[in-house]
Amino acid sequence: MKKTIIILTALIFSVISLVAADYLFIHLKNNTVVALDMTSLVSIAFTSGQSELAVYRNTQSANVYPIAAIDSITFASMTDETIRIIYYGTNVSIINPFTCRGVDVAVSGADVTINSNLSDKEITCSVSGTTTDGSLKIYSNFRHTLALNGADITNTCGPAINIQSRKKCTFLLTDGTTNSLADGITYASGPEDQKSTLFSEGQLIIKGGGTLNILSRSKHAICSDDYIEIEGGTIHVTSATKDGFHANDHFNLEAGTVTVAATGDAVDCEEGNIKVSGGSITSTIATNDTKGLKSDSTIFISGGIIDFTVSGKQAKGLKSGGNITITGGITNITCSGGVVLQASGSGSDPSYCTAIKSDKNILISGGDVNINHSGEAGKGISADGNLEISGGRITSNTSGNGNTYTNSSGLMDGYNATCITTNSDLRLIAGDITCSASGTGGKGISAGGNIIVGSTEGNPVVSLTTTGKEISVTSGRTITTYASPKTMKADGDITFNNGTTTIWSSDDGIKSESNVYLYGGNINVNKSYEGIEAPYIYLSGAYADVLASNDAINTTKGTRSGGVETPDGSCLYINSGTLIATCTNGDGIDSNGSIIMTGGTAIVNGPSTGVEEAVDYNDNFNMNGGVFIGAGSNSSMTKSMSVTSTQPNMYVSSGSMISSATLIDIRINSTDVITFKPKYGAYKFLLSTPKMTKEASYTIYTGGSYSSATNTAGLYTGGTYTPGTSKKSGTLSSSGTVTSVSF
Repeated sequence: MKKTIIILTALIFSVISLVAADYLFIHLKNNTVVALDMTSLVSIAFTSGQSELAVYRNTQSANVYPIAAIDSITFASMTDETIRIIYYGTNVSIINPFTCRGVDVAVSGADVTINSNLSDKEITCSVSGTTTDGSLKIYSNFRHTLALNGADITNTCGPAINIQSRKKCTFLLTDGTTNSLADGITYASGPEDQKSTLFSEGQLIIKGGGTLNILSRSKHAICSDDYIEIEGGTIHVTSATKDGFHANDHFNLEAGTVTVAATGDAVDCEEGNIKVSGGSITSTIATNDTKGLKSDSTIFISGGIIDFTVSGKQAKGLKSGGNITITGGITNITCSGGVVLQASGSGSDPSYCTAIKSDKNILISGGDVNINHSGEAGKGISADGNLEISGGRITSNTSGNGNTYTNSSGLMDGYNATCITTNSDLRLIAGDITCSASGTGGKGISAGGNIIVGSTEGNPVVSLTTTGKEISVTSGRTITTYASPKTMKADGDITFNNGTTTIWSSDDGIKSESNVYLYGGNINVNKSYEGIEAPYIYLSGAYADVLASNDAINTTKGTRSGGVETPDGSCLYINSGTLIATCTNGDGIDSNGSIIMTGGTAIVNGPSTGVEEAVDYNDNFNMNGGVFIGAGSNSSMTKSMSVTSTQPNMYVSSGSMISSATLIDIRINSTDVITFKPKYGAYKFLLSTPKMTKEASYTIYTGGSYSSATNTAGLYTGGTYTPGTSKKSGTLSSSGTVTSVSF
């Protein structure tokens, strides 16, 4: 033994003096490699009866290694100062260039602990190999890099990697490598946080071109008590008992591919915001009341791809306590989760499965948002505050049915699906917005405040469809409706400034509890029960073409006296623009109050038979300007415009129906001022134009032809009329503005 030690000692010092090497490597039999900087070596000696090797370095205390634990000693240069950890089942090989330089590495079986006391130098640790019962824990006083190079680590009693440093960790997935991390079903108790399979007390930045497969059998998959940023790599959360990603501060997805299968949320930020600017994230949210992206602060999406499948009851695709802002990217959310009735007061409150939900405001100015919801009473986009769309392409489709329930006041109530809904104002300023609701009671868009469509420069394209039936309960002869499939509904005002709005509705097309302002744009209600309904409707510049099976235009406050409608103060105002109101089995215009027209053009086609009329009003119809044409049935309820009108007008009654293929022409002072073909045929007409003057001569023709014409809902202009049969001639009233004519 003595001879061997003498030879070993001589060999070491002779090599030190002859070999040009940077490091002395002591290879221990437990696969640990101690790397010692040659420039810091002072001496090497044997101690304890020559059973130990002591290495003395400058002012450091000696590092002592039992001779029996040493496998070999080598000398070599190192091109970098990377700490290397290689797992071999239950053993680990360690190369530590910072031995005795501020970084200690402790090994117990396959459990590795790195402790860096360096305060001004960033260390890099490379991890590779496989262990089914090991772990890595890191303490560091300075930022550091942890690179996975084909690592497969399973810890049966805690996190696979536990970073107990509040400094930034760059978590590198080395290009071309596949790495796997898994935790245990139960965690051993300890004084430190261990919240996930991959846990960091500090900032965690994931990058690189490799792949990470991560499994959590007990807690979150990846968690930081600071923030998480993903700048690259492919990350598969194959299963997580809690959240896929959980951050105390913010979560940023800038690049890379992320898939999450979690029992909890896919991404949960407790206090910070969520930003998605690139990359992609895909997840299935199957547990009740869980979320895809959840932030108690804000969510900002400017790029990337979000693809969520949401099947849990009252679950959410995106959920924020603050604003949700979308300026770009592609967001695809498919929902099938249902509603949960939560006990409240004398009944319950419904909690819905929602694709995008904000407790405050939602702002969309770009990107593609595609939502398909088949769950009961599902919500597409929902904001407790304001909701504004000023760009992008938004599609929200719902097909789930609504139902009745007992509300918190103990009263029967109804819940229903809605494509876009807000408790406050809804502004559709620009962009392409398409909504379709097919379930019972399902609504297109709904606002607790006002709805605004378009602006001076904003020109949105809005398409809204509902096809479901109302939710009602029949008791004896009483039918009570609890939810109706209205297409556009607001408790406040509805204002159209610009753009093109197209509506197909199985109930009301446009319904406001306050005012409807038609200032600009094109509004086309192609199908409805009632087209536009509100206490006050103002046409001032827009083009509105409304088709209804009941009333095309209805102004009402809903007040009745003894079951009979009485004047209620509601009013239709027309001062510019074009209104085409057509109904098949109701009134073209029905005002429970008044109609006041001062300009513009209104063309109204009522049914050709029955008691309903082209125009029905309870108070006054003051015709003070513009062009008005109303054609309807032979109803005895039909009445002329009010005598208080300031513009001359005609109430024309025909003893036989003028068919939909037949023209009626009004010639004033030898000039054709109205040439019209009723859509369904008509007996009675309300007619007025500024070209009608008191005491002017008139002739009424039926039949004939019109050449080179522009046809606007049956009104022919810009061409030449060839008279048919002269039915009546005479002079307009000289004393009043109403002239009644029959033939």
